[in-house]
Amino acid sequence: QVQLVESGGGLVQAGGSLRLSCAASGSFSGNNVMGWYRQAPGKQRELVAVRTSGGSAHYADSAKGRFTVSRDNAKNTVYLQMNSLKPEDTAVYYCNLVELAPYSEFWGQGTQVTVSS
Repeated sequence: QVQLVESGGGLVQAGGSLRLSCAASGSFSGNNVMGWYRQAPGKQRELVAVRTSGGSAHYADSAKGRFTVSRDNAKNTVYLQMNSLKPEDTAVYYCNLVELAPYSEFWGQGTQVTVSS
């Protein structure tokens, strides 16, 4: 059973920074994608940023230039450095892990990020 445990959320003023961490435990393929999604009240969950085990990254347009997704494969941990935060970044941020072959998907419990204006 794969478990994803997030940390690092909180309350920050607009323009500030936060760093989210997500540690994965259990048995899963080394060929995977780890990253972050978010869900604001009344909205659908959306991709923020993901990084493959091979190192490629993909960002939502809203995250480009402000957020950086990184991972430590030895620690099975993915990070999201968020800079220049805006009130519209307020959401519950979810860690996600996808095994590519065979396909499996896992989610963390979510961590709240609140950006005040």
